[in-house]
Amino acid sequence: MYKKFFLLFFAIGSLSITITNAQDSGPNMGIIPAPVSLKKASGSFTLSRQTVILADSTNNKAVVFLADYLRSKKMLNIKPGIDSNKNTPNSLILTSAGTDSLPAEGYRLTITPQQITIAGKGAGLFYGIQTLIQLMPADGGATIQLPCVQITDYPRFGYRGVMLDVCRHFFSVEFVKKYIDLMAAYKLNNFHWHLTDDQGWRIEIKKYPKLTTIGSQRAQTVIGNYHDRTPQQFDNTPVGGFYTQDQIRDVIKYAADRYINIVPEIEMPGHSEAALAAYPELGCEPTFPYKVSETWGVFHDTYCPSDKTFSFLEDVLTEVMELFPSKYIHVGGDEAPKDAWKKSAFCQKLCKKLGLKDDRNSTKEDKLQSYFIQRVEKFVNSKGRSIIGWDEILEGGLSPNATVMSWRGEAGGIAAAQQNHDVVMTPGSGGLYIDHSQGKLSEEPLNIGGYDLLSKIYSYNPTPAILTPDQQKHIVGVQANLWTEYIPTENKAEYMLLPRMLALSEVAWSPLANKNYTDFANNRLPSHLAWLDKNGFDYHVPQAIGAQDTIIFGSQLNVNLKPSVTGATVYYTIDSYTPREADIPYTIPMTYNVPQDQYRELETIVITPSGKRSRVTSTFVYNKSPLPAVNYQSTASGLKYLLYTGAFNNTSELTAAAAVDTGIAKSFNTSIIRKNNPAFGIIYSGFIRIDSDNVYGFSTLSDDGSELSIDDIPVVKNDGKHSSIEQGGSVPLQKGYHRFTLKYFNVGTTGTLRVYLTIPGKPKGELSPDEMYN
Repeated sequence: MYKKFFLLFFAIGSLSITITNAQDSGPNMGIIPAPVSLKKASGSFTLSRQTVILADSTNNKAVVFLADYLRSKKMLNIKPGIDSNKNTPNSLILTSAGTDSLPAEGYRLTITPQQITIAGKGAGLFYGIQTLIQLMPADGGATIQLPCVQITDYPRFGYRGVMLDVCRHFFSVEFVKKYIDLMAAYKLNNFHWHLTDDQGWRIEIKKYPKLTTIGSQRAQTVIGNYHDRTPQQFDNTPVGGFYTQDQIRDVIKYAADRYINIVPEIEMPGHSEAALAAYPELGCEPTFPYKVSETWGVFHDTYCPSDKTFSFLEDVLTEVMELFPSKYIHVGGDEAPKDAWKKSAFCQKLCKKLGLKDDRNSTKEDKLQSYFIQRVEKFVNSKGRSIIGWDEILEGGLSPNATVMSWRGEAGGIAAAQQNHDVVMTPGSGGLYIDHSQGKLSEEPLNIGGYDLLSKIYSYNPTPAILTPDQQKHIVGVQANLWTEYIPTENKAEYMLLPRMLALSEVAWSPLANKNYTDFANNRLPSHLAWLDKNGFDYHVPQAIGAQDTIIFGSQLNVNLKPSVTGATVYYTIDSYTPREADIPYTIPMTYNVPQDQYRELETIVITPSGKRSRVTSTFVYNKSPLPAVNYQSTASGLKYLLYTGAFNNTSELTAAAAVDTGIAKSFNTSIIRKNNPAFGIIYSGFIRIDSDNVYGFSTLSDDGSELSIDDIPVVKNDGKHSSIEQGGSVPLQKGYHRFTLKYFNVGTTGTLRVYLTIPGKPKGELSPDEMYN
């Protein structure tokens, strides 16, 4: 395994990532996101003090960026000059010449033994420089050896975004800039800055000072997951903070220097408690004791659609648009309950005045929200800008020129595109809510839930096949969202962001044909993670490459692993004890014999040079002959079940509890049970019929934990509190009947349980209890 070296760079306060060396043999040479076209060539170019930099303009932001990088981090003080002779030997050419045919933000990077040429306009030239920096080795002395290559590259989508919520928890200007640096290094170009919400107003508005003196401060914050405690508990710690307009101007310039647009979000008509706490006359109940919210969730207090409210919002948006040059102004529009409007005599009178009535598709209050958003849109349009909002702005009729962010799945985005509106896809179902867990809840820091693995976000395709080619053109981009209810620190924000942001960059930039998760995760990502590790970033450490949670049958345990972070060490055990630094470091492939009727458990962990750790993976290898069929005569379909109530932590706790119900189950659907029992456990038991001797695969998709056994031998271990996760195993079975046992518990409100069987030579199929016997 080759070594890669890493370097932190803050050129004009920015971050650039050097991750590869010329010996990288991968198809994408370690570059993230994968380029459109990359052709390797023989030889290398030597960048040294004798190299000259020639550019169309020495004041170009990208040119200044590169020169400062070479001077600050490579000790190469090369002053750029004007490009008058493109055939100058030993030169680095930065030009826009010959790029008219390139798509927007595209570039060409050509490295020969005699010359480096980066051709691109505006952001394209900057992105070409970012790719060049990724190709630079960090272990050089006075010279830098660069591999010869020809790269033609441009983005798949024009809008490539990441959102940061600074309302639930406030983050410093320095951290915001760090966030922007990471975006720029991976060719993301829109920073969605969520600035107002129920829990805090974070932008200074000169005309309304109480928005920050009152609205930016909350007295305390709910402890832990607010669903878990009754009554709720609080930390008794005040939280505050906002950005002055001078700070915002500074951040906007900082982002613009890295070709990043900032989209400000001012929430309306819901998520407005912080504003109403400062100016209660903007609500439908002016005497109501509004306060900056100390808990999370959806609240029923919204702006009242009065002239006073619209005057306030126009004043606020005027100051916002004077600060932000963004074409898009985000107006929220999500999660706005209409209870206050239904009770309000003013709102009901306004509905009547506007002729709004309930119909099959929407209520008059939904239509009132559409009126609200459209009125704001007309004002924003009058200033030469366009609104963008969450997909709820579709309800009651979409504003004429609005762009939709589709977050509740893809349905809203599909509907908007079919109406010829532009769409940014950002569905949580696509792995784009990066406040969700990256593993089992018991193994991850407190988070909002969900289960969005790196592979899930990487596999997302923002363009739904259901759309026609013309409608697909309205899918202008993709965005990941970092909501911060459970992210009080900058380190945790980095942990939730990384490495999923890198997967997002490839979704947003690279053509579908060039995407390859194995190459991304196993070949390129380890070097980028090592760079993050060396330079003090927090991030989620993936499990060892080649390790997995599963149960298999065989006579040998084969250990063939690779660290998920270059330079990290994989430690492992085979004695069922949790591995740590004192255990066996993996160096070369190993084989352990498993005696007949015994098993070995391989547990692995990745520990990085800075001490960060992956989760522990566990692989069981049983050496057993095919399990013989049992004597079973009945043909009564369905499984017996025992139901238990209580908040369980794992399936082993079920057998110690007392069953409250029993019967025959014809389905694994537990919705009726969940309706009456918010926390419960269930054990299904019976028999399954196997038609031929072979090795069969079983898996469970469950939320929370599940464990499946065949003939009392564990085959699937998917235990513990977690969101929907599928895990599997395999077992050799002889023809005939075999005992089937499934244990499951649930402590949440969703509750998923599905069981799958893979028959050799056939695709995996869902198993139903009515195909089993009791």
